[in-house]
Amino acid sequence: MKRNQLVKHLKASGCEWYGEGARHSKFRNKTTGKKSTVPRHSEIDNDLAKDICKQLGVARP
Repeated sequence: MKRNQLVKHLKASGCEWYGEGARHSKFRNKTTGKKSTVPRHSEIDNDLAKDICKQLGVARP
């Protein structure tokens, strides 16, 4: 999965970007307060994308 597709899915699901780490972008779910990081690679493994969505409490892409 492309990184920008995952980021669009997260934003559409009610998550917001709140900072940058050394190699990851930080996202949080506005309603639940759950947090996760998204690596800054052009391609993200589908299993990793599912895990990120699970950590944030949103539907899988």
